[in-house]
Amino acid sequence: MNKFTGYVSAVTGDSKVSNVVEMTKNDFLKYGAKADYLRKSGQYKESIACYLQSVMLDRSNSKAFLGLGQSYKFLNDYDKAIKNLEKSAEIDPNNYEIYYEMGICYLLKSMPEEAIRCFQKAIMLDKTKLDIQLQLALAHEVVDEQDMAMKIYDKIIEEHPEYLKASSHKGALLVCQGRYAEASKIFFDILKRNPDFYRAYFGLAVCFDRMCKPSEARRYYSKFLKVHPNSKHADYAKERLTALKPETSEKQPHLVLV
Repeated sequence: MNKFTGYVSAVTGDSKVSNVVEMTKNDFLKYGAKADYLRKSGQYKESIACYLQSVMLDRSNSKAFLGLGQSYKFLNDYDKAIKNLEKSAEIDPNNYEIYYEMGICYLLKSMPEEAIRCFQKAIMLDKTKLDIQLQLALAHEVVDEQDMAMKIYDKIIEEHPEYLKASSHKGALLVCQGRYAEASKIFFDILKRNPDFYRAYFGLAVCFDRMCKPSEARRYYSKFLKVHPNSKHADYAKERLTALKPETSEKQPHLVLV
């Protein structure tokens, strides 16, 4: 009889294996620790198997359902992720991380209204997590509430100027609004603070590209590729560099005296 079978028998009243109950706590900890390790190392399918073993041993543990939700999220199975996150929230309704993860899943499912409610709940539980506030602003962008998104970015920047992600997202929103000069100032300011912030190079390149300043655009596309050559935007930057390449005049044939 394996340990899990012993556990089931014990809780159903089989006296022969009642002592197995004592080892279930260790089993739960073992499966939970292994599941966390597998998830953090990117082995999401394997982590799910361990999390399922863990919740079968103890269905009152919120962290196991949270881990399940996170693993399903990384596998793009957002419905199962949300289902397990909801179970986690039922057990521990005061954990901000659960609602944050649920909000991310709703965003990925293109359900921004639900995402906004989750992020707002997470912020109510912990107002110090800037990433949650940033995601809330992004969700407002998705539902075309750009003014609200801008207010959130401005508030974060005012209170936490060192959090450059907020400045970067504000710059990107300004680009979407066609306010390229304003956006470029923000990206320049970011690079003064952190010369390795590759998104700012890309943002500047796009701004100069849209403002029909090809030499400046080429300069910053090139810097962007140098700092982060494997970015998902790398192909676009390469295409623009080719398109913005100065035209070379055709060589004229030498005149031949006859």
